[in-house]
Amino acid sequence: MSGSKRKLVSWNVNGMNAVMKKGFVEALQRLDADVVGIQETRLQESKLSEKMRSILNYRSHWAFSTVKKGYSGVAVYSRIDPVSFRCGLDIPRYDAEGRVLQLDFEDFTFFSVYFPNGQMSEERLAYKLDFYRDFFAYAGSLKDSGRSVVVAGDYNTAHNEIDLKNPKSNENTSGFLRIERDRLDRIVEQGWVDTFRHFHPDEEAYSWWTYRFKARERNVGWRIDYFFVSRDLIDSGRVSGAFIQNDVYGSDHCPVGIEMKW
Repeated sequence: MSGSKRKLVSWNVNGMNAVMKKGFVEALQRLDADVVGIQETRLQESKLSEKMRSILNYRSHWAFSTVKKGYSGVAVYSRIDPVSFRCGLDIPRYDAEGRVLQLDFEDFTFFSVYFPNGQMSEERLAYKLDFYRDFFAYAGSLKDSGRSVVVAGDYNTAHNEIDLKNPKSNENTSGFLRIERDRLDRIVEQGWVDTFRHFHPDEEAYSWWTYRFKARERNVGWRIDYFFVSRDLIDSGRVSGAFIQNDVYGSDHCPVGIEMKW
């Protein structure tokens, strides 16, 4: 298996029940990825159907919100069994919202993460910033111990002006606040690489569009879904490409991904 090129994908599906009715199985087949991180499942464990759990030749792992129905939640579909997996960070205020799923493969760790949205209130913005800090403290401890790490998910922040269509009019909107963008700056300073921007430094491409105003049709979007990886995966050439699959529909987000030697 070593040296084979694999595809890893991340997709905020904006509700598993909804996306299952919009061609999710066909989309997975078309994406043909070996590992697929899913965010915003909006499921309770009791509502996870066998049809969702077992799709094609994938095994699946799930984390659920226990604080609110129809909210948050992440999953991973994988063709390759992990050595181990874990839900959450062992921090109750985050784990209750079902935002983190960790799969450990033989020579790297994969995370599917649904980072919080800060638009609702100052309290939720503070929660979002705390989550960034505490998640990357944990992921960083793995990286600093010599582990290769892949952090895929909906980060709910456009990093730079190139990452959204209308930066000036959104300077005071959560998702493009300077304080949120500073967190992403800090992540980069700590040795994480935004894979899409690494391979496509000047490309204007988006991964989320509001359902209003025909935004996707007009390509008025934001790039808020990322694969950040530990720098060793770039320097060694193991991550060899990154892409945004904006022709896959079914959600207000589209899938993003990387190509990686396994």
